[in-house]
Amino acid sequence: MEEEEEVSSPSFPPGDIKPLLRDCAAALSENKMDDFDKLIEKASGVVFDTGGPIHRLGAYVVQGLIARKLGTGTAIYYGLDSIMVPKSKKILNDICLCIEYGHLAACVVIAEAMLTEERIHIIDFQIGMVKQWMHCLRWVASWFAARNRDAPHVRITGIDIPENEGLEEVARQFAAISVQCKIPIEFEGVRVHGQAVTLNMLNVRAGESLFVNFPMMLRCLPDESVDVNNPRDQLLRMVKSLSPKLVTLVEEQSGTNGFTDFLNRFDHTLDYYLALFESIHVRRPRNGRDRLDAEKHCLGRDIVNIIACEGKDRVVRQEMHFEWKSRFTSAGFRQYPLRKFRSEIERRLRSYSPHFNVSQMDETLLLGWKRRNLISASAWH
Repeated sequence: MEEEEEVSSPSFPPGDIKPLLRDCAAALSENKMDDFDKLIEKASGVVFDTGGPIHRLGAYVVQGLIARKLGTGTAIYYGLDSIMVPKSKKILNDICLCIEYGHLAACVVIAEAMLTEERIHIIDFQIGMVKQWMHCLRWVASWFAARNRDAPHVRITGIDIPENEGLEEVARQFAAISVQCKIPIEFEGVRVHGQAVTLNMLNVRAGESLFVNFPMMLRCLPDESVDVNNPRDQLLRMVKSLSPKLVTLVEEQSGTNGFTDFLNRFDHTLDYYLALFESIHVRRPRNGRDRLDAEKHCLGRDIVNIIACEGKDRVVRQEMHFEWKSRFTSAGFRQYPLRKFRSEIERRLRSYSPHFNVSQMDETLLLGWKRRNLISASAWH
């Protein structure tokens, strides 16, 4: 692999700048614009997107606060290069261990359930996270080969946003592993936003065991607070109507959707993303261009939207694991236990740092950094 371009960063004064960032948010919330302008100017001078975790986070927080004042949050969210977003999500999956292993947990539980099936249909609602599928399909193929049995026929419907130019590459990767591992794989990419998915697009066939994966995409579907049609729950009910054998969910363990008060939401966002940035620093401490792109087009984009926008303009609406449990049970699902995977995932995470941890609550795995849970992984049937 070629050496990444190193991006230089300035020197920063020591100390915690969180109080300064919160003072900025408080002044803006109280409409004290003179105070806000002075505070935000001070904050702008001590944050930089190639600094330490708090300074990198601070750069996007400052951008979000300024956008909230100017009313430009929506323009920023949709104005970032849409082609870069899917690419950056792949990078984020590689550099953020909690996200990577959250996705891996979802794929592994599906892979294990595949061992008793002959014909399988997997619907993945964000197929760009293909890395974990490659690991799991290799494992499934080797399991059947070791027993001199034919591997099951696997059909994969991969859904992703229309702007994603990488679906052809995903198809090539699945074709390659099909030949390499002697496992029949049929892939179909569907370019559509999640809330626009219809039953006809999914091409469900009789005689196939259905598995569905929701990898950090439901958080961006409108819910009942902003849309009377409630696309978030509507999609879950539609999937339940297909009688899937298993549905997996990976989401951020953050409750921003439940905070109507701006300052409470701001504090929660600051706390959550600081832990996330710190965890990334363990895996990728250097200021490579790929890390900057992932933080800008994924994390920074989300942070600005959460801080700057309200109502329907606030696209990113994260929920805690118990809130997702309520939605899934209301749609008719029962929770499937993941406890057997906990120790292995925790062992792998802790090989990078003892500050990583994996806990379990209501059969949901919670992957975290220090005292903050960051990612939830759960399964339903």
